[in-house]
Amino acid sequence: MHPFRKAAEEHDMAAMEALLADDVVFTSPVVFKPYSGKPITMAILRGVLRVFEDFRYVREISDPDGRDHAFLFEATVGGRQVHGCDFVHVREDGLVDELTVMVRPLSGAKALAEAMGAQFERIEREALGG
Repeated sequence: MHPFRKAAEEHDMAAMEALLADDVVFTSPVVFKPYSGKPITMAILRGVLRVFEDFRYVREISDPDGRDHAFLFEATVGGRQVHGCDFVHVREDGLVDELTVMVRPLSGAKALAEAMGAQFERIEREALGG
């Protein structure tokens, strides 16, 4: 099991943060522009863990060199079932420098967008250290 997956499943925010590169790029399933940097990425991940219910990874796929991973997950958001995938790229030093999330179905993506939108003031405060 990849350490990032383990940390996410255990909601171990300190371990997740330790695995992220300072210049990590997070690409959201519901926002066009990627987010850059560890503070905003961690704030978003904390928000996601607050809104996802029954979050669990169901499959892990890795390339032979161990730098690219796909973690398929299931969760519930606002009463909607969500199926998704976290695509993780790891640098040579073992730190995650890219994290892209995709979700389906559209009704689940909409529920996620709504739930995360309600969290975004808090996410921005957390990212700025407040």
